[in-house]
Amino acid sequence: MKKAILGKKLGMTQIFSSDGLVVPVTVIEAGPCYVTQVKTKENDGYNAVQLAFGETKEKLVNKPLLGQFKKAQVPAKKSLKEFKLENSQMLKLGDKITCDIFEEGELVDVIGLTKGHGFTGTIKKYNFGRHRMSHGGGPIHRHVGSIGSSATPSKVYKGRKMAGRYGNEKVNILNLKVVQVDADRNILLIKGAVPGNKGSLVSIRSAIKAN
Repeated sequence: MKKAILGKKLGMTQIFSSDGLVVPVTVIEAGPCYVTQVKTKENDGYNAVQLAFGETKEKLVNKPLLGQFKKAQVPAKKSLKEFKLENSQMLKLGDKITCDIFEEGELVDVIGLTKGHGFTGTIKKYNFGRHRMSHGGGPIHRHVGSIGSSATPSKVYKGRKMAGRYGNEKVNILNLKVVQVDADRNILLIKGAVPGNKGSLVSIRSAIKAN
C-alpha cells in the first residue's frame, strides 16, 4: 500500500456538495501518528513501519513498549499498528504522519471492529423469520427450529446458522471517497459509514483495488 494512518471515529454527519446534494459522511480524527519502529527485510524478513496513535499515560504502558517510545523520542501512545508501506524505508523513527497525506476525492479502505451486540438469536443475527403467532404455536416463536437432518446422516451440518455472538468482527470497507481534509484539526470526512462505535480505532489506507 502507498500510505496509511490510524484514526478515531467521531461519528457521522452530513454536508452539502458543490451541486447542492446532501452527502452522508463519517468524521474521523486521523492522526497525528508517529513512526515507532521501522522493520527491514535484512533484519526482520520484510519491510514495514509501526505507527502509534492516541495519547495515554506512561504508567499504563508496559516497559518494553515504553522503551520503544523513548527510543523513537515519542510520548506514550495508546494504539500501535504495523503497515507494509511502499516507502517504509524512507521513514525514520519519530517521523510524524498527518491526515494531509490524503487528498480530497481519493479512494481509501477503512478497517475497524464492528459494534458488538453480544449473544443474539438467529432472527437478529441472520434475519430469520419467526414461527406463526396463532393459537397452539407454543412459546417457541423466536426459536431456530429444526437444526438436524433425518436418520441419515443423523448430525448437524457444519456451518449451520445458529444463535451466537454477533458483531465485534474485523471489517474492511473498500473504496470509500475522501470528501474533505482538515489538516488543522486532523479531521477526515469520508463518504458513507465505517465500522465501529464512536471513539473506536480505525485504520485508513489508500485503496488497494480502486474502482
